[in-house]
Amino acid sequence: MLLLVILAGLWAGLQNSLAGGGSFVTLPALIVAGMSPLAANITSTVALFPGQVTTGWASRQNVRGTAALSFRALFAVSIVGGALGGLLLLKTPSSIFARLVPWLVLFATGVFAWGSFFRKPGEATVHLGTAGTALAQFLIAIYGGYFGGGIGFLMMAALTMAGLAPRHAASTKNALAGVMNASAVVLFVTSPQLHWGPALALGAGAIVGGLLGSWALHRVNERLLRIGIVCIGIALTIGLFVKPI
Repeated sequence: MLLLVILAGLWAGLQNSLAGGGSFVTLPALIVAGMSPLAANITSTVALFPGQVTTGWASRQNVRGTAALSFRALFAVSIVGGALGGLLLLKTPSSIFARLVPWLVLFATGVFAWGSFFRKPGEATVHLGTAGTALAQFLIAIYGGYFGGGIGFLMMAALTMAGLAPRHAASTKNALAGVMNASAVVLFVTSPQLHWGPALALGAGAIVGGLLGSWALHRVNERLLRIGIVCIGIALTIGLFVKPI
């Protein structure tokens, strides 16, 4: 099972570097390894966090605030929202979270598919002001701390609607993803639901996968990869609804 976890981390790191959606791989792998959905989600979040920090740091030169809200304000909103989401997750009984997982995966798959194939970057029909940007980021951060699947596309949509160019929105999204998960990770490291052995194995695999992803960035057909991720999400959603955990 440890080999399965390492391979899942390798795949997730590669996938996150190229297209995102690594949690679609790590969550089922950890459940198959014997964890409850709650423990799998917590362990996956902690394991993938170093890779998020690395990605955010690497793209820091293009990080921007919006016209209505500075990056410091977005940072603060993300910290608070991520902490709230993490607290909500820790307060959710494992049995209830298990019933929520199929719906969360379905939502995340839908968001990923929309962001990959249907949303047109830079063509927002709605423009967010100060309050709208702050509220959108706060709600995304709560969701990120609680589950996190699809947060990249949710943030891309919100930040472009707030006026950021796609390149700056992508870099800012990478930084804020690490910020909102940082507050959740601080809470999770003391949780008995965190399995340190699999987390370290998963994290090591993800780091190697991220490095491979950097090498493969211009060698892999990203559209095919995104199609594969959506197919995984659909299969996982159907499996979870047909045979609940």
